[in-house]
Amino acid sequence: MSVRLVLGDSQWVRMAPHLPGKVGDPGRSGADNRLFVEAVLWLARTGSPWRDLPEIFGNWNSVFVRFSRWSKDGVWDRLFVAMADDPDFEYIMIDSTIVRSHQHAAGKKGGLKLARSAGHAAV
Repeated sequence: MSVRLVLGDSQWVRMAPHLPGKVGDPGRSGADNRLFVEAVLWLARTGSPWRDLPEIFGNWNSVFVRFSRWSKDGVWDRLFVAMADDPDFEYIMIDSTIVRSHQHAAGKKGGLKLARSAGHAAV
């Protein structure tokens, strides 16, 4: 299966210094940081569940654990602040124009029915 990747080289050059696991950081280096970020972008773009992540990105659970760890450590917040002025990232915004709710989320047909309480019925 072919997966379309979205990060350009110029975008990656700007992102890389803000991510953990670069040369000089303590601990293990993140040789696959770019592929990992691509995996997260793929999930955000498609709205797919973690288990549907294509194998090209690695084990879905490993990607999920790393995403969760980066979330807790504030990596995504720092990255968004660093990249906020890049207009090429406008498509990452998710709002109601591209996210649709399931038909059953709309509630019952005919709207909300209110019943009078016993105290109001006597008046």
